Amino acid sequence: MSRLTVTVGGTLGDDLSAFVGAWRRAERGEAVADHVLAFESWEGLARVMTGERFRLLRHLHAHPEPSVSALARALGRQYRRVHADVTALEVAGLLDRSSGGVRATADRITAELRLAS
Repeated sequence: MSRLTVTVGGTLGDDLSAFVGAWRRAERGEAVADHVLAFESWEGLARVMTGERFRLLRHLHAHPEPSVSALARALGRQYRRVHADVTALEVAGLLDRSSGGVRATADRITAELRLAS
């Protein structure tokens, strides 16, 4: 199962610390499979992960689609809006279109909301 962690509200120092930790694990020969998507604020996350985009990801996890057109039909939504959602989620690393279809990149997304920096 592939996992993705979404963090909200961390600092540049937090990100640097996580990067250095992963680098050191890799130097020791340990497997490093951290997949982290960091957002500066709740608003930044909310611009990427809307309710419709979450529904789209859940659908793709259960039913990868051969194209954006097929995905729009399966969801009963306009192609133009689904295409915009797919593009935003692809840029964020939450879905993949490189293998001739459209699929979610993770089986599980864990969120970490930091209240203090």
